[in-house]
Amino acid sequence: MNWAYVILAFVTVQRLAELAIDRRNTARLLAAGAYEAGAVHYPIMVAMHAAWLATLWATAGGRPVSLPLLATYAVLQVFRVWVLMTLGRRWTTRIIVMPKAPLVKTGPFRFVRHPNYAVVIAEIAVLPLMFGLVWVAVIFTLLNATMLSVRIRTENRVLYGTRDHLSA
Repeated sequence: MNWAYVILAFVTVQRLAELAIDRRNTARLLAAGAYEAGAVHYPIMVAMHAAWLATLWATAGGRPVSLPLLATYAVLQVFRVWVLMTLGRRWTTRIIVMPKAPLVKTGPFRFVRHPNYAVVIAEIAVLPLMFGLVWVAVIFTLLNATMLSVRIRTENRVLYGTRDHLSA
């Protein structure tokens, strides 16, 4: 059995399931009066993540799997689930703001302002490194850092600032 393909299939199914959760939660939140910030950069972020996964599918097959990094990735999934469970019906892949709703300050948010981004930063590096693909980890870590610099700035403005509608 080629474990690289099994791992990539798991990650792909996980990401597709998250997009389904995102669609459902986003629709419900918007119907309840929320608004989206950062819609302009969202397609770029999705394209970057899709390119990361496609690059892994194209390059990781048949490569050996580092068991310590596989274990690290498994621990990251525990943190990912913790974030999703903490946010519950408020979790989306977008920046959806419900005016006057209190910020979530429980679960991992007690310790880190943006725990989901911390998980994603680690995943983007750990998964390619698990297959010995240092160049993929470096390129997509740099791309992700650029994307998150825009995204976190936008999210901080709407969640911790004036909560005005932003298009950036």
